[in-house]
This record gives sequence, structure tokens and C-alpha cells, in this order.
Amino acid sequence: MSAQNTDARLIAAIDKQATTLRDEPSDFDAIIEAARGKQVVLIGEASHGTQDFYRHRAQITRRLIEELGFAGVAVEADWPEAYALNRYVWGREEGRGASQVLDVFKRFPRWMWANTEVRDFLEWLGEYNASQTRQQKEERPVGFYGLDLYSMGSSANAVIKYLDKADPAAAKRARERYACLHEFFGEPHFYGQSVAFGLSESCEKDITEQVMELQNQSQRRLLRLGMVAGEEQFAAEQNARLVRNAEEYYRAAFSGGQNTWNLRDGHMFETLQALRSHLSHQLGRDAPVVVWAHNSHIGDASATDMGRRGELNIGQLAREHYGDKALLVGFSTAEGEVTAASDWDSPAELKRVRTPLADSYERIFQQVDADSFLLDLRQQNEMTELLAEPRLQRAIGVIYRPETERQSHYFRSSLPRQYDFMVHFDWTVALQSLTDPSGELDQEPAETYPSGL
Repeated sequence: MSAQNTDARLIAAIDKQATTLRDEPSDFDAIIEAARGKQVVLIGEASHGTQDFYRHRAQITRRLIEELGFAGVAVEADWPEAYALNRYVWGREEGRGASQVLDVFKRFPRWMWANTEVRDFLEWLGEYNASQTRQQKEERPVGFYGLDLYSMGSSANAVIKYLDKADPAAAKRARERYACLHEFFGEPHFYGQSVAFGLSESCEKDITEQVMELQNQSQRRLLRLGMVAGEEQFAAEQNARLVRNAEEYYRAAFSGGQNTWNLRDGHMFETLQALRSHLSHQLGRDAPVVVWAHNSHIGDASATDMGRRGELNIGQLAREHYGDKALLVGFSTAEGEVTAASDWDSPAELKRVRTPLADSYERIFQQVDADSFLLDLRQQNEMTELLAEPRLQRAIGVIYRPETERQSHYFRSSLPRQYDFMVHFDWTVALQSLTDPSGELDQEPAETYPSGL
């Protein structure tokens, strides 16, 4: 059968199976029903700068919290910055609004979390936690946490700040252990470079000792800590573990040894595991958690080019550990606009998302009758059989380079093996950063620049 005939069959099969999205509360009923009894629900995004992904992901998450009792949201952000947001939704940032708290994100790419959609979700979550019903029942607040490891310096400082209050003698030991890293806090990649070239000693031993001391302290104090104190102790422990894993990550980046992608996603999954254990202990029941991260982190890597390169991710690890207790939800778009930069540390721009390439899932989805729809990929039918044949899939991160679209932003995957559900929009709009109060991002030149043709 020709590729053209196969595509026509696939489009017809999707037309038959797709649930059209009508911007109604019931749009995601199938996902909510599938999430019952799950321990983790991972919800992705095909870019770090699309409003539609953030908005609908938040809608699904609100229902998971309200209807199914999900206990926390864990996101692709660094622990210390996300923990400031956690304090806000716990009602511990009196006098400060969500927009002010989101100013904690100082480094590139600020718009990824300091944006209007995250602000609106945090405001909702803070109000939900403060509701009279939950207050009367003395229910534990639903938290907001970070999974990533790019905050070596701020995490080390957070450990010391916590210990200054909790145990000054331990704080002194922490300062001594972290002194080895101090000069690299501003530019941690220089640490890996310095160790690789023999200019500095590895700090691995000292910072591992710090993690072990905090963990031992946690075990001794856990039974007598209240809810808030227990949360602060746990945060300090996670910051210490982040410093240890970040140290390994930056060393590996220059040693040519371990795969740094695997170290990063391994850290994020370990953090998710620790968070679930902590929440379950505090709640006295199994604590399901929602994860927000890019599709490249939450789709099963073993179903993609990543797996063939020996790379794994949170989605793959979640399936291996939780089996059918994990639910993976991806998002995609065909065209529209996206907030992204042209290079690392460059200004955010409003960029046009190009028409999808031939042989891509996005090109197929663009030919489906519905403009936006939900696909249940768990079913065994003609649609999933045809979708299982590997195709190109687009991934836009914080950088978008349409001039090298195929090389920079496409990979091959088998969609039904990668996700349980896929949410698609033919046209999407750009995420609005809180750091751009004018509402006007830097505009990229028209695609026909400089000739205008």
C-alpha cells in the first residue's frame, strides 16, 4: 500500500476515533476517568512557550485535584524557585500575590514559569487550599514542587539558610562542605570544566556527606515534626540531594562519561519518588502526583529516537516503576505562534510555528476534520495500529530555530507506545510572559526577510 493510501486510511481512522474538543469542562472526561487509581499522571507540552498547552494542562490538573484528590504538582523547574511557589499556595507568603512570587525566576528562560497561565493556576490553587471546607477539615495543602537540577548554588544556600535556624552547628558543617563549590555557584558549568582539566578537586565526597547527614537527621526528627516543619525539613533534604546530583551532572558534562540527559531525568524521577513518599507519609495514604514537563521528558523515551540512543526519561522510568499506575498525556500543535528564543540566554521572541513537515504526526493531524481533538492511544484499533508506524514528531523547547527545523526540532517516534493520550490543536497562540508587561515580545522578522518575497 502506498504512503498516500496509508495516510488517507489513518486520517479516516482518526476522524472516527477522535474526541472533538469544544472548550467545555467535559472535553477531558476520558483523561480524568483514566486517571482514577493512578499514582502519577504526566502531562506534557510540545513547546515551552504555547499558551494552549499550559492552559489546558492546568484545566486537567484542577480536575485531578478536585475530583481525584491528587496531592501535588511537580514541574520541570528547579526546586528552590518552585518551593517559593509552594509557600505561596500554602498561604505562607502573606501580602504577596502570585505575580510577585513568580519574580523568583531570574534566569533564562523566565517566561517558562513566570507567565500568565502559571500565575492563574497558582492563584486558583492558593484559593483552593484556603477554602473553608479544607480549612475546617484541616486538610494538607496541595503543593507545587520543582524537579530539575540547575540550581546548584541556590540549593546549597537554601540548605545553609534552613540549618542556620534548625541546627547552627550543622549549618557550620554545611558551609565547610559547600565551600569547595562556592566559587562556581554563578557559573556551575565552569566547575565541571575545572575538574575535568585538573584545576580543581572534585567536591563529590563533601556534598555526599551533607546529603547523608540531612537524611539521617530527617529520620530522627520525622516522627516529632509537624506538617509545616516536616515540609521545610524535606525541602532542605531535597536541596542537598540536588546539589549532589548537579555536581555529578556538571562533572559528567565535561568528562565524556555518563549521559547528562539520563542524569538529569534520573534526578527528576528520583525527586518525584521522594516527593510521593513524603506526601504519602504526611497524608497517611497513597499520594498521587501530577507532573508538568515537556513531551520529551514525559513521553516514553523507549518509543523514540532517544531510546535508540540509550537515553531515558521520566515517562519511561514512570512506566517501568509504576506500570499501569502511570498515565502519560502529550500535547501537539500544527501551526501558530510560540514564545521562544533564538539562542540560549537570548531575549524571548514571538515566533511563527511553521507548517509541519511531511511524514510527521502533526501533518496528519492537520488533515483531520476537527481543529482540536483528544486521542485515546490505549485502544487496540485501526487508528492505533496505523499510528504505531514511526513518524516524525516536533519538539520545540525554549529555543526555536525554524531555519533548521528538521535537524533541530523533529525526532521519530511511535505515538501509541509513547503516550496514553494525545491532545492536538491545529492552531495555538504564544505564552504571555509576566516579565513583558507591555504584552509585546520581540518580533522576529517575517519569514521572507530580507527580500520580503
